[in-house]
Amino acid sequence: MQFSINKTLPGTLGRTGTITTPHGTIETPAFVVVGTKATVKALTPEQVRSLGAQVVLANTYHLYLQPGDELVKQAGGFAKFMNWNGPTMTDSGGFQVFSLGEAFGKGGVSKVAKGESVIVPESEHTAHAKLASISEEGVEFSSHIDGSKHFFTPERSMEIQWNLGADIIFAFDECTSPTVPESYQREALDRTYRWAQRSITAHEKLDTENKQALFGVVQGGQVKELREHAARTIGALNFDGFGIGGSFTKEDMYTAVGWVNAILPPEKPRHLLGIGEPEDLFGGVENGCDTFDCVAPTRMARNGTLYTKDGKINMLNAKFVNDFSPVDSTCQCYICMNYTRAYLAHLFRANEMLAGTLASIHNLHFIVSLVDTIRASIYDDTYCAFKESFLTRFLKK
Repeated sequence: MQFSINKTLPGTLGRTGTITTPHGTIETPAFVVVGTKATVKALTPEQVRSLGAQVVLANTYHLYLQPGDELVKQAGGFAKFMNWNGPTMTDSGGFQVFSLGEAFGKGGVSKVAKGESVIVPESEHTAHAKLASISEEGVEFSSHIDGSKHFFTPERSMEIQWNLGADIIFAFDECTSPTVPESYQREALDRTYRWAQRSITAHEKLDTENKQALFGVVQGGQVKELREHAARTIGALNFDGFGIGGSFTKEDMYTAVGWVNAILPPEKPRHLLGIGEPEDLFGGVENGCDTFDCVAPTRMARNGTLYTKDGKINMLNAKFVNDFSPVDSTCQCYICMNYTRAYLAHLFRANEMLAGTLASIHNLHFIVSLVDTIRASIYDDTYCAFKESFLTRFLKK
């Protein structure tokens, strides 16, 4: 992998660039489409490509459990398995594993069985026991599928990701709940550093021909000292790029992300894990992030919520039943060019599978195009004007 910075955004850490991988280039900033189980839910790879996506990210935890990383390796890697011919990423599996552990039952966790980040009310998991336990060696966890026991170490995560065959992979890290005490955050951060070193050693043994780029992950919660410490220590290791992980608020896009990227080596790309709401992307870009991934666009689409230039709309709202206008009159996606709000409202009310497909195409096109426009606005020096114009309408300021 190679990364070049093409232009910077004055007065900020923002920049445009190009990431070159064995399976194509990624023009940054870029939105990374999430294909958790080697599939972008409800869409074919051809549809994903046609809406402008450059890169797909799959999930190590889920593909390890089903169908198994060895089978995916036999298929030629997850990209070939799913018929995606562009750049790819895999996460380390840490977020899902730790959602079963220390983060479980703390008022909001990832419901890993769904393969996506969703907030679970406290009442839904008070009856559950913690399903993962952490040691210096790694993490033991129970499968959400059948309850079987498994053990992830940094070395095992590297082996699984090698088998999955992505162009860019992530070191195994401990993703803590934001509710744990700062003393535990420090302990987890030190362990993540040691696991980062082990991830590098294991990766170098597997990838002797430098086919995969390895990104380190910076944690630290909302504590400035911890975030900066993580950025210095992880940033000093021999990684090809970096992921910024954790549980973020919207304010963190302009604080915690900036703390980290002001320290990380500027010549290496930075990926913001799990962030993809339209209004959050601007803060991430301004504070030096190059790529973003999030399940929100497709998750909301399947539930009937669509993005428009004037904010989000829910197709189950009665006012759309007789609305024969496109979802967004300014959008050039396949859905807005061929279908009406009334038709989508009908599909959702009738529980037709096509509803999720059409809505997902629109939402992903909206997000991918938004980041493309942000990138173009940096090149032509109109970023500030575009940001103000977009957020004024989208957030109805």
